[in-house]
Amino acid sequence: MTETRRSPEETAATALGRRSFLASAALAATAPVAASAVAHASERSAPGRLPTPERGTAERLLAVPLKHRRDDWLQEALQVAVAVEFSTIPPYLCGWWSIEDRKSEAAQLIRRVVLDEMYHLGVVCNLLVAVGGRPDIKAAAPVYPGPLPGGVHPGLTVYLSGLNKPFVHDVMMAIEAPASPLTEGGDDSLSIGVFYEELLKTFRSATPELSTARQLQQRIGVDDLNPVKTLDDVEHAIDIIREQGEGTSGSPADAPGDDHVAHYYAFAEIYHGRQLREEEDGWQYTGPAVPFPDSRPMARVPAGGWDSPPDEAQRLISAFDSAYAGVLESLDAAWADGGASSLTAAVRGMGRLESPAVELMEMQIPGTQETYGPQFRPV
Repeated sequence: MTETRRSPEETAATALGRRSFLASAALAATAPVAASAVAHASERSAPGRLPTPERGTAERLLAVPLKHRRDDWLQEALQVAVAVEFSTIPPYLCGWWSIEDRKSEAAQLIRRVVLDEMYHLGVVCNLLVAVGGRPDIKAAAPVYPGPLPGGVHPGLTVYLSGLNKPFVHDVMMAIEAPASPLTEGGDDSLSIGVFYEELLKTFRSATPELSTARQLQQRIGVDDLNPVKTLDDVEHAIDIIREQGEGTSGSPADAPGDDHVAHYYAFAEIYHGRQLREEEDGWQYTGPAVPFPDSRPMARVPAGGWDSPPDEAQRLISAFDSAYAGVLESLDAAWADGGASSLTAAVRGMGRLESPAVELMEMQIPGTQETYGPQFRPV
């Protein structure tokens, strides 16, 4: 790199500070749908719990005029955020688990994003209980392949696979894509960042009372998940999620002082095989090489899950799905009663998913050169 090139971090425009552990929701309205965002009480399964976000929920919510958005709007929108944040974790884990050399740069990039998304999930769960809601993570867990929850990034199909270039481009980059990327053309008005921007506007407009009851505060990895107590806390938390996912309008950095780019650009570095640098004609993938890693050839999980796998593969699939269900139940329990022990159990349980996942990824599908992998279907 010549002296005239600057790293994204050297030109970052906003101050947020470093953060990492616990996963982006989304959307702008394009059609006038509902005039209010009242969450129908008949659809709620329990006090404070909202129905699983349906396709198009975010578009409907963002069509509501700002002056009509109140606590019920925030609760429904934040449940969408919970569902979207969680939905990013299984595909990213599949990509990471499939990499053979975990010390490779690509593996380190993906691992950082996974940890960030777990942190984001914790943040939006805290925001939801702060306004009187209750995260329903197990009910919101998506089925793969399928769309992102709530209708975020319409037209996107998220599937599970081992790491390969189409998966990086069509799933990982597509999930994190900004409305207006700095490095490519395009204008996706229904991006994750836009949805969070609308959430923040609504917090400022509605000025809801924020309760710290059932919010969690816990050291996770190298970072702290803290309760949100003020609107300043809300703004800081949402800014972190937006900038870690897609950077700012002027820089792909996720924060000044970090040697990290935002998730979209990190995945793009893996796809393009080069680090991102600012050139005279704009941001380009012209930096040091980022070699594409050797990966286990996990096939795409088909609709409906694996069909008639061998007995040993079925045993591992069932064991994984059962353990995965336990993780979801622990997450729900954590924010149901503010239990840090349940959150710890969920984090540890997620760590234990890796072993059966990798075993599946090394088990060849009969008649193919590809292997099985986790299907993330809780039982």
